[in-house]
Amino acid sequence: MSTHRSTPQASHRPSPSRRPSRVGSPLGSPVSSPPRLSRPDVIARLRAAGCVFAEDEAELLLATARTPAALAAMVDRRIGGLPLEHVLGWAEFAGLRVAVAPGVFVPRRRTEFLVDQAVALGRRAARPAPGRTVVVDLCCGSGAVGAALGAALERVELYAADIEPAAVRCARRNVAAVGGAVYEGDLFAPLPAALRGRIDILVANVPYVPSEEVGLLPAEAREHEPLVALDGGADGLDVLRRVTAEAPRWLAPGGRLLVETGERQAERAVEAMAGDGLLPRVAVSDELCATVIIGTRPGPDPSDRP
Repeated sequence: MSTHRSTPQASHRPSPSRRPSRVGSPLGSPVSSPPRLSRPDVIARLRAAGCVFAEDEAELLLATARTPAALAAMVDRRIGGLPLEHVLGWAEFAGLRVAVAPGVFVPRRRTEFLVDQAVALGRRAARPAPGRTVVVDLCCGSGAVGAALGAALERVELYAADIEPAAVRCARRNVAAVGGAVYEGDLFAPLPAALRGRIDILVANVPYVPSEEVGLLPAEAREHEPLVALDGGADGLDVLRRVTAEAPRWLAPGGRLLVETGERQAERAVEAMAGDGLLPRVAVSDELCATVIIGTRPGPDPSDRP
């Protein structure tokens, strides 16, 4: 479970895939593969379908498709409205290639700011301590945030959880690659009880789109991502409030909760954290149009533990 996002943008240009080989017919006589769509053909079809970044998307599709038939099918799925990442089977996030699947929330680039904030805090918590930094990724979706934290931090004890079975299956591919474990269930419920009072870094990319605004999201999100990963309730903060209410019992003294939210929701999110006993502050990235609320459980900083 995660949140709303903008139309994905390709941020790199892989080299083109190799030319398809010839195959034999049932009678043994060689026949040529179907003509491969050219780069201009793919761009033209994507542009006609309204893809803003048609050139970048064309490069990714051409690089990923192994056969002319596969390329044609991928282009058809894309112009039919399937998110590019679902067509490719992966998304680029925080320098990683993260596996995604149909029906799973696609990580957005602005959430890299949440990762950056968590990495900075995680490195501070780990520096003086000989043990592992305990990191939990709630509402993990594909597990992109957890995977990015596991890759960036040393000596991490990593856990993730989501309520969507499809997301959990996808997250297990990504989080297991960095040594983490993924659980299926609602927020904290599936996590091992032994984590209570031990979590140093708790990230929760909760859904924060107000219910009445879900219909205004791009069709890619509305039609191909789970509603539970988008709809945050009347004011978009229902799930955030549930997380902040329980977080103090799970965080270690000095541990931090980090949640992404909308800029106009930041004040109410801060109030929710403060009301539940956390010490909140707001971090903003103008470049990524991202707002992250960071709440600290009062007590010794994790970096001060023996």
